[in-house]
This record gives sequence, C-alpha cells and structure tokens, in this order.
Amino acid sequence: MIPIDKVQDLIAKHDTLEKELSSSNIDTKLFAKKSKEYSNLGNVISYAREFVKFEKEKNDLEQIIEDKNSDSEMIEMAEKDLKELKIKKQDYENRLKIFLLPKDEDDDKNAIVEIRAGTGGLEASLFCADLFKMYEKVCSKKKWKLEIISISKSEAGGFKEVIFSVTGNDIYSYLKYESGVHRVQRIPETETQGRVHTSAAPIAVLPEAEDVDIQRKESDLRIDVFIAGGPGGQSFNSTDSAVRITHIPTGVVVSQQDEKSQHKNKAKALKILRSRVYEAEKKKKDQERSSNRRSQIGTGDRSERIRTYNFPQGRVSDHRINITLYNLTEVLEGKLEDLINPLITDEETSKLAELGNEWFNQYKFTKVK
Repeated sequence: MIPIDKVQDLIAKHDTLEKELSSSNIDTKLFAKKSKEYSNLGNVISYAREFVKFEKEKNDLEQIIEDKNSDSEMIEMAEKDLKELKIKKQDYENRLKIFLLPKDEDDDKNAIVEIRAGTGGLEASLFCADLFKMYEKVCSKKKWKLEIISISKSEAGGFKEVIFSVTGNDIYSYLKYESGVHRVQRIPETETQGRVHTSAAPIAVLPEAEDVDIQRKESDLRIDVFIAGGPGGQSFNSTDSAVRITHIPTGVVVSQQDEKSQHKNKAKALKILRSRVYEAEKKKKDQERSSNRRSQIGTGDRSERIRTYNFPQGRVSDHRINITLYNLTEVLEGKLEDLINPLITDEETSKLAELGNEWFNQYKFTKVK
C-alpha cells in the first residue's frame, strides 16, 4: 500500500506547479518543462485526491453501519457503498503505482527507426515497404513528423532498407515495442501454385541521441568520403559526396549517400551514429544491471521474432504476450494501439510484481518527472 503522506506530497506538487505556471514571473526556459510535468501529474491527480479522501469516507460509512440508531435500509446502503468504495480505492492505488513506476529515461525522446528486408528475397523487400507505410499512417494519426533519412529501393516497389526519424511527443515510449523481427506469411503475386511464403524484416527503434547523451570525442571518429554510387550512376554527382563514419571505440559504422551534398550526408550519418552508439551503451548497461531479465522490451534486442502478420487468415500475432487479433487490415492502416497497449500493460504488471510494496514506501516524489 502506498503511504498516504506520499500521495499528499504528490497533490502538493501538482498544486505548486499549478501556481507556478499561472505566474507571470515564470522563467520561459522552465515553462515547457514544468508544463509537461504538470500535464503528467494531471493524468493521476484525480485518483490521488480520491485516494486521500478514502479514509474519511470509509470511517463515515462504518459509523453508519455500527450506529445502533441506523435503520436496516440505511445500513444496507452503507455496506454496499463501503464495498464499492474499497474496490475503487484499490483501483486508485493501482493507477498511482503504475504512474510512479521507474520511467525509461528515453521515453520522452524522438526515435530513429530502421527497417531492413530480411529472409525472403523480393517478398521481404515488399514487406519492408508495407511496414514503412504502416508507420507512416501511425505517424499521420498521431500527428508525428516522419522524415526519411536513408532509403534503398528494390524491384516492384519494395525496400531493401529504409531509415527514418520520428519527432513529436512521447515517441520512443510508444515505438520502442516495435523493435524485433517482424514476420509475414502470404501468397506472393508471382506464386502460381498458391503456396504461402514466409518472409521477415528486422526493425530497430533507437532513441534519438544528442551530443549531450553520449561522450563523443572527435578523435573517436574516422570520417571517409567517397564517390556515391547508384543504378547506372544516375541521381548522383561524380564528386566525393558520400560519407562513411566509424565510431572507433565501438566499431559502429554508418554510411550515407542519399544527398548530393557531403555536408548533408555527414549530418545524417552523425544523427544515425549517435543513436546507434547511445543504444549500444544503454544495452550494455541494461545487461550489466540484470543479466537474467525476463523481458528485453525496450532494450533494443532484435534477435527474436516478435510478431507475425498472416495474410491468408487476416490475423496478426504478437509472440511476446501471446495475443492474436484478426484485424490485420486495420493494423496495417495504422491501428497499432490494439497491440501496443497490451504490451505496455504487460510490462507495467511485470514491473509491479518485481518491485513490490517496499519500493513505494521508500519512493520520493521529487523523482516524478
């Protein structure tokens, strides 16, 4: 059980932020930060206030039940209200616990998404393009900005690889669940005997890192320039515009040649490099902290198959939580919440079970962000 004084501290924090935001003297640099914190607290403040009121309401109802002067009808109503009140109180506490769970420090970041055609040849490249279109629709629905960083096309409108950035609010906290191997089962248009083929596309979702996130020294980078190449040499200059950057300490290599400008290619390559190095360091720390984690959700582990899209049956299955839905068309149209929301719930439930009540008794509300 969360101590009531901790919840009272949460309410006081919300009230203080409200006063600060209504003040004309607030520092403009802090306004955005405090506004976000106030908005986050607003998601649970009503539950916090009801949680605090619980003891008084419970005592009032118990007095009615124990009062010898109360008639039977009034006692019956009070007993019913008390039962409902206890159920609601448990709901308030569960919501507060979930809100207070340790947050992934990258949840507020933008994301860089990398989709590659895996096993399956041409069909895999077509699936890669289908997944990209799905994320385009997700971004459109959520009013997120999607910008292509790099793209390599294949035959028949497929993609060998596509890398893009997504910017907006709480991007990584949502898209991080897409990291992993996505598998498709369908009958290719070129298949004359109606056989179902299986193809795959690994997806990496990286929190977009800034220079402040990683200790990057110029001496750690080796930058090579070379002549960009393309089909028949078309769409590229013969100048040394392509860029290859190697992060020497980790061995991470990024090449970029989509732009005709060497400066633009370097900027794009550095953007990808920062995120890959940042994720590698984060994954290393996660593994050191717990070598036997039950789940790799959010750590960037892309070694396991996470989802299957079966076209003949119109179903999509997420193997991490053993959920199967028969709304494949809607999912491909961008309705990912039917899959992601259960994943979020599963992760929250696991964290609650691992932490137990002792953690909440020690929780300091100054950590709320």
